[in-house]
Amino acid sequence: MSRPVKRSLTLNGHRTSVSLEDEFWRAFRALAAAEGRPLNALAAEIDAGRGIDTGLATAIRLHVLKELQARTAPH
Repeated sequence: MSRPVKRSLTLNGHRTSVSLEDEFWRAFRALAAAEGRPLNALAAEIDAGRGIDTGLATAIRLHVLKELQARTAPH
């Protein structure tokens, strides 16, 4: 697994950055693309839904994990 790299995002018109490993960044971008959504829009949704004790990078990682689990869960 790679080391986290700082990435820039724009959330509701404000620039911010998150540090994510390449693997999580690629999966995050793939989720946004699969949903036909801009990456910043997905990030803003995740940001709005996270708790005050959860950092944005952690919230993104958890979102990626949750989506992967949902796709691989037996139906």
